[in-house]
Amino acid sequence: MLSWVVTFLVIALIAGVLGFGGIAGASIEIAKAIFFIAIILFLVSAVVGLARGRTRV
Repeated sequence: MLSWVVTFLVIALIAGVLGFGGIAGASIEIAKAIFFIAIILFLVSAVVGLARGRTRV
């Protein structure tokens, strides 16, 4: 997922340099959305991992 973020950021940088502002803005927004989704999924998996690790049988 984070590789997608980097891909969209590179697309945004290239589009911005070439003068395509609309494409650059859209790519940045997509990159932000994917980044925050990745962070949320990481936090959920960390909490679930901690919860499973603390159970004693």
